[in-house]
Amino acid sequence: MTRIALVVSDVDGTLVTKDKILTDGAKSAVSALRKAGIGFTIVSSRPTIGMGFLIEPLAITLPIGAFNGSAIVDAKLKPIEQHLIAPDVAQRSLDLLNEFGVDIWLFTDERWYTRNPHGEYVPHEKRAIRADPTIIADFTPHLDGACKIVGASSDAALLARCEVAMQQAVGREATAVRSQTYYLDVTPAGHDKGTFVDAMAKRLGISMDAVATIGDMQNDLAMFAKSGVSFAMGNATDDVKRHATHVTESNERDGFARAIEAILEFG
Repeated sequence: MTRIALVVSDVDGTLVTKDKILTDGAKSAVSALRKAGIGFTIVSSRPTIGMGFLIEPLAITLPIGAFNGSAIVDAKLKPIEQHLIAPDVAQRSLDLLNEFGVDIWLFTDERWYTRNPHGEYVPHEKRAIRADPTIIADFTPHLDGACKIVGASSDAALLARCEVAMQQAVGREATAVRSQTYYLDVTPAGHDKGTFVDAMAKRLGISMDAVATIGDMQNDLAMFAKSGVSFAMGNATDDVKRHATHVTESNERDGFARAIEAILEFG
């Protein structure tokens, strides 16, 4: 087996607990990777503004991926590579989300926009990304800078149907996939967590077999497919687990740290 040289981890449902806490176990695990000479970075559906709080406690120096990998930024959150949703595709996505009656958010590189400050998941997102939304009446002025559009709903079955409809509506012009059972993300076409992992391997001059990935949702499958080793969290669905080479504990039982322990044992 090829020695692991880089670990790439998802954030929500993987690296942090359901209360968005980075445990001591997770911090110690990343420190152990560093001592073993193994690189570590993160990629998430989160906006760039929601990633900064992890940089210092994990001593991340490598580039990180935001917006499901369609944005690559350095450890100071300055853009290295940035892609946007085409304005007409963004409008098409907004129209479909309106039809399904879900709460809608639009993220640019620096802002989170919503028309509904009292949306069901607004408090949850505020706590997760540690930023407040900008309340607007119309998304139109911001279509030119759309990094991600989100449909949020606690009706998981409705959002699953919306996901299928969105994939048909945008085709190859955007990527539409759920990052949580309650979030449907629309991001720029041709860029996902798999392309981020590929970019990182090229940057470091290592083979994909030397990369290990850790995640819990459908949007993590793209990086599972690219990496030599993949860990699905215990809280992942059975479908996600089937696509991983290994399964670890849940994010409430320090599954991330357990995965890192296994990676270090690989040698």
